[in-house]
Amino acid sequence: MDEKYPDPEDPRHTPGLEPGGQVPPGETPPGEDSTAGAGPDERHNPAKGWAKTPVIILALLVAVFFIYFLAWAIEL
Repeated sequence: MDEKYPDPEDPRHTPGLEPGGQVPPGETPPGEDSTAGAGPDERHNPAKGWAKTPVIILALLVAVFFIYFLAWAIEL
């Protein structure tokens, strides 16, 4: 290999390493902050519980079935 561009994988010539290959404190960023903004941006928090419209539609369907079976039972 050309001496002008040494092997970057050679630990003897890697900048920022102490003797023995150890990384000194302060050379690497703290691990806690490395993934702080990596997730999706969640700003939508749906309301808890049921909305009025689905409850009304469900109640109407139950009422229709109840009336149908009540009429069917009376006819017998």
